[in-house]
Amino acid sequence: MEHRFDPLLVAAGGFVGAVLRYGVDVAVPGVGGTLAVNVLGSFALGALLVVVRRHHVRLLLGTGLLSSFTTYSTFAVQTAALGPRWGLVNVGANYALGFAAAVLGLSVGGRLR
Repeated sequence: MEHRFDPLLVAAGGFVGAVLRYGVDVAVPGVGGTLAVNVLGSFALGALLVVVRRHHVRLLLGTGLLSSFTTYSTFAVQTAALGPRWGLVNVGANYALGFAAAVLGLSVGGRLR
């Protein structure tokens, strides 16, 4: 079975991503930190998907690290707490900037390949 260590790779990456996420939250608490990790994570995943072909590296960095680093649950709770007007602004910022960062990551990754 060639993929028997896959869960360990995801777990190791997830641990690192969670610790990094915590560090960002300490440095930039609240909505700004959540926006930062989601945009950075979108960029990094876009670049990773273009540059890295190895299954194990994608699991470690993409499924593990970046999935723990970015955060949808915190985004959802913070958005609900902001109320309708600012919640809508937060959703728009996360999706627009996250999409733009992913496209930029794909582009940068394509140039690095």
